[in-house]
Amino acid sequence: MSYSVLVVDDSKVIRSMIRRNMEMSGIQVKTYEAADGAEALKVLAENWIDLVFADVHMDPMNGIELVQHMAQDTVLSAVPVVMVSSDRSAAHMEQLHQLGVRAYIKKPFRPENFRDVVAAVLGHLEGGPDAR
Repeated sequence: MSYSVLVVDDSKVIRSMIRRNMEMSGIQVKTYEAADGAEALKVLAENWIDLVFADVHMDPMNGIELVQHMAQDTVLSAVPVVMVSSDRSAAHMEQLHQLGVRAYIKKPFRPENFRDVVAAVLGHLEGGPDAR
């Protein structure tokens, strides 16, 4: 099964690494990219996205603000968000959890992190450990 995924990070290198890690883990995805939350909202308005991976710290709109904007929209509020960040602040993690963020991948990450999170958030993945 193929998913449409939006990767939101102000670093082009990190966006590329996330995309590559998903490919290495065997997840079939069509990837969209955005450099900040405002750009991500434009991509979300124009495309069907199954899952958003976003960083916490970006300018001009950070990941927390992106999630807050998505929560206020009836369609976007249903799109699962996973944060990918080096920020280990318990306060940020609790705030994001309260806003409905489904999971948190800490940098540095490995391909298995993405496979496990996608399976948990979107359901069964073909060929994964749950395949029968």
